[in-house]
Amino acid sequence: MSAKPSVPFRAGFVTFVGRPNVGKSTLTNALVGEKIAITSSKPQTTRRAIRGIVHRDAGQLVIVDTPGMHRPRTLLGERLNDVVQSTLASVDVICLCVPANEKLGPGDRFINEQLDQYPKAIKVALVTKTDAASKSQVAEQLLAVSGIRDWTEVVPVSASDDRQLGTLTEVLLGLMPESEQLYPVETNTEEATIDRIAELIREAALEGVQDELPHSIAVTVDDVVPREDGGITDVYANVWVERDSQKGIIIGHKGSRLTDVGARARAQIEPLLGSRVFLSLRVKVAKDWQRDAKQLGRLGF
Repeated sequence: MSAKPSVPFRAGFVTFVGRPNVGKSTLTNALVGEKIAITSSKPQTTRRAIRGIVHRDAGQLVIVDTPGMHRPRTLLGERLNDVVQSTLASVDVICLCVPANEKLGPGDRFINEQLDQYPKAIKVALVTKTDAASKSQVAEQLLAVSGIRDWTEVVPVSASDDRQLGTLTEVLLGLMPESEQLYPVETNTEEATIDRIAELIREAALEGVQDELPHSIAVTVDDVVPREDGGITDVYANVWVERDSQKGIIIGHKGSRLTDVGARARAQIEPLLGSRVFLSLRVKVAKDWQRDAKQLGRLGF
């Protein structure tokens, strides 16, 4: 008997696009199997391209989690859109995410129209959050999404209960080009530890804040220093806002809110570093930093 032909190894890049809060970062984390992107119900939570790597015997998926597409109102917004556009121009597959429990709206149609600018990328539609919808709602949404474009694939998924994630991985791998392995199998992300710490602090700071404050929060980490005994790591970080009034909101009455932010962040940072953490947070004001090119540069944008 002749030997079976070996299955070619496939590897490439995929990104998820969609309105704010359709589950892009949650889906990225679920597929990678590790939290590499922070999640929040606030729009524009993701502020840069974050790469997560999914490893399978037959290939690798490099998921590029990007800021959401939006009409920018600040210089920061313009730079976030630039990140999105450069990512979409370079990936192999673009997945439009539409939640199963919300009607297809103008925002979804606007983003779908933008995809015409990237003819080289394969287009896939994902109906997300199927756990939050009835079977009839999911079926209705699949039909609606299928009507706005001739997609290569349409896949219903739920990141919260792992529904169809295996199927989605297989579908996406099948669409990738034949390739050498792109990353070592032990690598789940390109994100530097210091950047992941900053993002976890920002995620904690976003909890419960309203109006424009979420957009005004940035975080920088000055130092991460393991103590000599190895039992505790000292982390020194800054939470930046744009106005003194916002500083007061972040700190809270007698520092109560900042204490809560520190506790939430520390609970996420400790597993990442593999040690107990002493977290020192300082709240600072960088006036109108979202509109100031120099300050954006200092804050990593």
